[in-house]
Amino acid sequence: MRLDRVLANLNYGSRNDIKEMCKDKRIMVNGNIITDSSRQVFEKDEIKVDGKIVFHKDLFLLMLNKPDGFICANKDNLHKTVIDLIKEPYNRYELNICGRLDIDTHGLVLITNSGKLMHKIISPNSNIDKTYYVEYTGNINKTALESQMELLDGNNELYTTKGAKVEILGDNKCNITISEGKFHQVKRMFEHINCKVTYLKRIRIGNIVLDDNLKEGDYIEIDYNLLMC
Repeated sequence: MRLDRVLANLNYGSRNDIKEMCKDKRIMVNGNIITDSSRQVFEKDEIKVDGKIVFHKDLFLLMLNKPDGFICANKDNLHKTVIDLIKEPYNRYELNICGRLDIDTHGLVLITNSGKLMHKIISPNSNIDKTYYVEYTGNINKTALESQMELLDGNNELYTTKGAKVEILGDNKCNITISEGKFHQVKRMFEHINCKVTYLKRIRIGNIVLDDNLKEGDYIEIDYNLLMC
């Protein structure tokens, strides 16, 4: 990709700004001063602006431990968003949220700068399982919860779930694994069997398991190849 495009995408300025920065000898690539902003650069190249190394990656994947009170959106006028939690250098990128959680749901959110990777994760055709830790009130019916059921989606249209896998952990606690991600799906599945979810936390997406040491609101970069395992 052209140097001016890379830096413009990272909000170092417009392409014209980058061109002027090159004229002023403020940009280096692999230790060499660059005067031509159209030069091609690659991920392996070291770029410096005003002596500071520029973080630039074609693709990265972040694991975020979402706290209560944040919504999974890039911008919102009423609520804090998970993107608000992302700091330098990742916040210079256009970020994609891979699978949303309700404002009061905790746990694993994946964020990437790749629209292609995001679509792979969230596409129903990928059949990527998600596991949630659930605390609830009522008497659980494991067989009913694991069976197909008809629920309403976000548009109030009926759909049939693919069924689930449930692991009972103790009194009113369980893990549930589903392959879809419909609107309020886990909560509505529990309501369907006359139970109420009181605490919900996503702990796994595909092969990626939420790091137990990751505090709520914190994030780490992880190997996106884990999704392909």
